[in-house]
Amino acid sequence: MPTRSDLATRAAALTAAGTPFVWATVVRAERPTSAKPGDSALVLPGGELDGFVGGECAEATVRAQSIEALTTGETRMVRITPVPDTAQEPGVVLVHNSCLSGGTLDVFLEPSRPLPVVVVYGQAPIAAALIRADRVFGQQIRALANPDDPLPVGTVGVVVASHGNDEPTVLTRALQAGIGYVGLVASRLRGPAVLDALDVDDDLRKQVHTPAGFDIGARTPAEVALSILAEIVSTQHETSPAEPIVREPANDMTSRDPVCGMTVAAVNASPHVDGPDRTVYFCGTGCRTAYLDDPAAYPL
Repeated sequence: MPTRSDLATRAAALTAAGTPFVWATVVRAERPTSAKPGDSALVLPGGELDGFVGGECAEATVRAQSIEALTTGETRMVRITPVPDTAQEPGVVLVHNSCLSGGTLDVFLEPSRPLPVVVVYGQAPIAAALIRADRVFGQQIRALANPDDPLPVGTVGVVVASHGNDEPTVLTRALQAGIGYVGLVASRLRGPAVLDALDVDDDLRKQVHTPAGFDIGARTPAEVALSILAEIVSTQHETSPAEPIVREPANDMTSRDPVCGMTVAAVNASPHVDGPDRTVYFCGTGCRTAYLDDPAAYPL
């Protein structure tokens, strides 16, 4: 079993690679449980779990809840208990797990998602000021060296600040890629002329922000960069509102274990059986074995 230091090393590597994950930590345990406070694991988007947060049934719940936490991006406290009449507490996601040996676990889930990427093309002072703001306001700011270079995964904004160099190429690529924010650093006179020359539909042309950035009376490159980043953040909030935490994972990501009735993650990392019509998922190998012994006893 990996130590917490091992998990921390892997978490750092996942963060550097831009891979989302959830850090799950047991913070309270009522006996009898195999997990103890401080036990922890990393859960990947595909449900792969590295570490220890309890037996198969507890692990199945942590896997399903972690995948849901990744979609919301919000931390959550999950209480896993076999006691059906447990009172709901504010701020706690309560999951009744009949498979547990009798104890109750509180597991804190911390999703880690890569920061959104803002791509900057150009060598102008405003471009340099944007690059210096890397991670300062919650975005990764990446320079696009060549107009034909691929846009990084997770790009939410493209800013062209090249003083006329390759503007149509970069703007057109960003618009056709469906990037949420496309900005052109240009004067109020030159900007519309650049847009008129783009070989795109009018609907796409209208999506370009020029002059890029909010009008905050900016005078220096750093102030203009700030106004652009503020506009990008505003655009993200308009198109991607925060989703509330829900009690159970989303239906399209989960399945019902036909043996015990638990809600489990519908991913390859969960024990499962591939049938001719559908894949059946289970909380653990025990339920999977019971199903294989007599499938007719457990209608789907």
